[in-house]
Amino acid sequence: MDSPPPTTDRQRCIDACNACADACDRCAASCLREKDVQHMVRCISLDMDCAAACRFAAGAIARDSELVNTVCAMCAMVCHACAAQCETHDAAHCKACARACRDCAAACDRMGLAAVQAARPAAP
Repeated sequence: MDSPPPTTDRQRCIDACNACADACDRCAASCLREKDVQHMVRCISLDMDCAAACRFAAGAIARDSELVNTVCAMCAMVCHACAAQCETHDAAHCKACARACRDCAAACDRMGLAAVQAARPAAP
């Protein structure tokens, strides 16, 4: 059975997830080039977790997974944690990553809410 074509909101969320994953990859790579890498360990770790979560969420949305609500909620949670960590650093790559994470979290929150509303039975 083919997945339905993505709606605008679904495609926006997929795009936000992919953009966030890319920003997290760039941030982690840039953090590894910082002079005090030890100071960046948590940032790098969360970047890696966030990139993986975002790619997983983008795939779940594209596949029209029955678990999209749960996956998007998880992705938003990881994005919020990564953004909070990146915001503690002054590096431009961390600031850019934090913005991408906040955008992705908002898109995933909207997707999760839409999935919950769609699953609710119609009122009598």
